[in-house]
Amino acid sequence: MTDRSSPAVAGPSPESPDVVDATPGPLYQTLVGVAAIAVGGVMAAGAAAIPSDAGYAGIGPNALPWFVAVVLIVCGAWLVWEARTGGFRQVEPPSGAPKADWLSAAWVAGAVVANAALITTIGFVFACTLCFALAVRGLRRAEGKGHGGPRQILIDVVTGLLIAAPVFWLFNKLLALNLPALTAGGWL
Repeated sequence: MTDRSSPAVAGPSPESPDVVDATPGPLYQTLVGVAAIAVGGVMAAGAAAIPSDAGYAGIGPNALPWFVAVVLIVCGAWLVWEARTGGFRQVEPPSGAPKADWLSAAWVAGAVVANAALITTIGFVFACTLCFALAVRGLRRAEGKGHGGPRQILIDVVTGLLIAAPVFWLFNKLLALNLPALTAGGWL
């Protein structure tokens, strides 16, 4: 028989003040599910306001919003059920730093703001390339990797171009949807 007063494994115990259980409780887990149901309800209200005239292949413009609304409501109900019947099972404790890295978040937010501010001035391709390069810098900084120097910045810019240009050409040339272009010919 084992003595329960002495710990079997060395290290901090859950009662120790050094260990903080950051797993969200059932109340917060329930609120996540309720929020998903609420967003699904708002999406359903918006979908109801869209005309349902059948378009190409018999699917109207409100089909996707209705699908998303139903999926959100079903997932939200499932989350509420999970939270009310014992909480999220086998959820891992959250990883990451104990405090927010506001400078990294500022890089990512700045990337989105720069994209929105410059897309009509420098065109979709270059605005999205800049957005990608700035956001990746912020995410890399959040991981503690630093900015990587000039070589990494060049790699980020080239990668951003390789992603943004084909998306732009797909929408502008193939789908005939006009994204903001830098040149009159619509290739950049």
